[in-house]
Amino acid sequence: MPIERIETKQRMSRIVKHNGVIYLCGQVCADATKGITEQTQTMLDKVDALLDQAGSDREHILSATIYLKDMQYFAEMNDVWDNWVPEGHAPARACVTANMARDALLVEISVVAAEKNT
Repeated sequence: MPIERIETKQRMSRIVKHNGVIYLCGQVCADATKGITEQTQTMLDKVDALLDQAGSDREHILSATIYLKDMQYFAEMNDVWDNWVPEGHAPARACVTANMARDALLVEISVVAAEKNT
């Protein structure tokens, strides 16, 4: 099976598809001046848009890795996450503390999903 790369630049592709599996590049918020709740929500909105573009959705997420600037944000991030993940479709997930690419970023996510038709 060929590897399909979507929105590829020198450093990365936004979406990579192979054998019915979709890999999204790390997603961050739309506005880093906002707090953790809005940063998490807008980050997940971007995941929704990319999954749709790639032929998938929240119910087909296999795995998610969440990077938090500080674990003090864990509960607030989870409040948004828990409302976003469809009941009965929670993916495998890890959440770790990480240094962010920009100081104002509080959260980032990396997602692997299955295509809807597989």
